[in-house]
Amino acid sequence: MACVAVTPVADMQQTLRITEIFYSLQGETRTAGLPTVFVRLTGCPLRCNYCDTAYAFSGGEIQTLDAILEQVAQYRPRYVCVTGGEPLAQPNCIPLLQRLCDAGYDVSLETSGALDISATDRRVSRVLDLKTPGSGEVSRNRYDNIGELTANDQVKFVICSREDYDWAVSKLIEYRLEQRAGEVLFSPSHREVDARALADWIVSDNLPVRLQLQLHKILWNDEPGH
Repeated sequence: MACVAVTPVADMQQTLRITEIFYSLQGETRTAGLPTVFVRLTGCPLRCNYCDTAYAFSGGEIQTLDAILEQVAQYRPRYVCVTGGEPLAQPNCIPLLQRLCDAGYDVSLETSGALDISATDRRVSRVLDLKTPGSGEVSRNRYDNIGELTANDQVKFVICSREDYDWAVSKLIEYRLEQRAGEVLFSPSHREVDARALADWIVSDNLPVRLQLQLHKILWNDEPGH
């Protein structure tokens, strides 16, 4: 009789490649300033010019969803942010988000907008980053995602120039983004646009958007783990 290999139960569990899990203050979005656990997934198909998490492009550690949930629970958080890299590049991000919601956390997902968000749990606040021309990845925007947005979601534009600003305003108007999402965020690229200038543009045009500054850069100068 031929022997049949039996796969250990642990090997059959869903897994993700994780760069880091840490507890800090949320630096962006509508929960900025609130203590949050960050689950940073490894890998990203995009290469934005201003990327500040290139260390998450590769490496990382394979972990089961059970192990991830256990680590998150140790911090006793109210808020959990799943980020990257690009979290949705790993299919098992979808069940991770569901399990985090089932555990009672207020969950957000930071995604590039290049991948389909339709399968994500609607309890998750999806922070959709529409890539501006200055990012170098504007062609990767998946505009079908806009039709999936709800009042629980957020749209972010990282502004690299006045041209980026004008482009973002055109998309805001074209898609009526302030009516589709709960928040529209305009964030100055850290080294390319003066935050005060962006604030002046927003006020001058009376836009229905929120100026977003990255608290983690202000407080910790982008040190890993913050």
